[in-house]
Amino acid sequence: MVYQMPPYGVQAMLKEGHKHLSGLDEAVLKNIDACKQLSAITRTSLGPNGMNKMVINHLDKLFVTNDAATIVNELEVQHPAAKILVLAGKAQQEEIGDGANLTISFAGELLQNAEELIRMGLHPSEIIIGYTKAIDKAVQILDELVEKDSAIMDCRNKDEVIKRMKAAVASKQFGQEDILCPLIAEACIQVCPKNPANFNVDNIRVAKLLGGGLHNCTIVRGMVLKSDAVGTIKQVEKAKWGLLGGGLHNCTIVRGMVLKSDAVGTIKQVEKAKVAVFAGGIDTSATETKGTVLIHSANQLENYAKTEEAKVEELIKAVADSGARVIVSGAAVGEMALHFCERYKLMVLKISSKFELRRFCRTTGAVALLKLGPPNQDDLGYVDSVSVEEIGGVRVTVVRNEEGGNSVATVVLRGSTESILDDLERAVDDGVNTFKAMCRGSRIVPGAAATEIELARRLKEFSFKETGLDQYAIAKFAESFEMVPKTLAENAGLNAMEIISSLYAEHAAGNTKVGIDLEEGACKDISTKNIWDLHVTKLFALKYAADAACTVLRVDQIIMAKPAGGPRREQPAGVDED
Repeated sequence: MVYQMPPYGVQAMLKEGHKHLSGLDEAVLKNIDACKQLSAITRTSLGPNGMNKMVINHLDKLFVTNDAATIVNELEVQHPAAKILVLAGKAQQEEIGDGANLTISFAGELLQNAEELIRMGLHPSEIIIGYTKAIDKAVQILDELVEKDSAIMDCRNKDEVIKRMKAAVASKQFGQEDILCPLIAEACIQVCPKNPANFNVDNIRVAKLLGGGLHNCTIVRGMVLKSDAVGTIKQVEKAKWGLLGGGLHNCTIVRGMVLKSDAVGTIKQVEKAKVAVFAGGIDTSATETKGTVLIHSANQLENYAKTEEAKVEELIKAVADSGARVIVSGAAVGEMALHFCERYKLMVLKISSKFELRRFCRTTGAVALLKLGPPNQDDLGYVDSVSVEEIGGVRVTVVRNEEGGNSVATVVLRGSTESILDDLERAVDDGVNTFKAMCRGSRIVPGAAATEIELARRLKEFSFKETGLDQYAIAKFAESFEMVPKTLAENAGLNAMEIISSLYAEHAAGNTKVGIDLEEGACKDISTKNIWDLHVTKLFALKYAADAACTVLRVDQIIMAKPAGGPRREQPAGVDED
């Protein structure tokens, strides 16, 4: 008889099948290595010359982008330590809308330098104390680097807005920022409320239409629906609608909405019209309650049909008599109802998305009615024009509202492929979020790595004044800032060491606004190039990165419970399970 020793320690406490890693080599260094790998992926996409990643997600959808937030979302990172960096990047994206790449890359650099200190003999707790002191000092220095008088800004001053969002847009679409920034700025200013702090990014919509180029992009003060009108009336004026077309250099802004759909009927254009919105659809079923009708003869059937027709006509006529010339349906549009809409010269639109319908009501000032019937005057909306046009082979409906309201503006993007359009949309999204951030705080700091080098230089000086072991951690924290100019230079094909040494020399001489001019491959005063970063973006990125790095360093054990049961996924042919 073989005697089996009972399990002890953690093995006795947890179910069979668990994993337990502890100590510097098994837990801390492995966590740091995973974070370094993630940081290495995003780092090459940092800055205007950042390279694109081709990511194919679990649904086989292809993404070609240099946007770090999109990359880490679609990669579905599983390692628990690397997930902390992903969460820090997501927090930055949700808070500011830009700077996710800086957050993840800088956190990875902090951990890589922490690994060197651990191998030198420092305890992680000493590194955390040093990093905490360093980030507090960095926040103080960052406040001192803010440009004078930049805190006072009118959010409706287009030139000031462009100056602040230029760097964010250029990091996604380098070379196109002079075309995109004026479009985004104009769209944001159009819908900016009286109190800029209440700015809603959802009021800036993007309509992506294949064909054309960047010069064809436009802005509609209203909505663009990717669909045609339902009936024969295809254009209405003085009704909240607008239309776009072309390529990126022709981009414009529409104060309204662009719906990627045609009108349902034959009326394709209306001007200066009142709008009635019915969320429940325009159909005979909307006019009747459920019930059973027994019909015994052909005459009864004919009379029933005539009664139904009369009831539908009565309802449509009541809508027309209210002054509405455009009817918007949130559900089905019946053939009989469409027939009477055509008779009474009503333009019919169908918006199946409840979110788009809500934005349409916001644009036109209409109230969505649940049941087809005569609307009150207070429930009607108004549009300057509604028209259906064809752009790049796609029929779209444009709802413009040039005079009233400041509700929705649509940027119509044109491009040759879906991937290009998606990347343009991300650049627009970064610009819009930057506008929202500048409504909270418009202070700016020098861009093009000028701020990072100054932080590195002054933090190194600060570390010399410390006497404990944490001075080494502060020095490594300062050294981590060199990652930004080094990456910008490498991505642009420049000699990183020469660039960094030149920057240090200029900043030591008191030129704190000297950064990297990527076009000329030299160090120059960035105030002459108008390259600025928002103070709030930089502040949150550094804080989140430092917090994430300290969180990873605080982990000394990894305990994974037994995975939940269930059928195992079959391995693809030719793939080794190990």
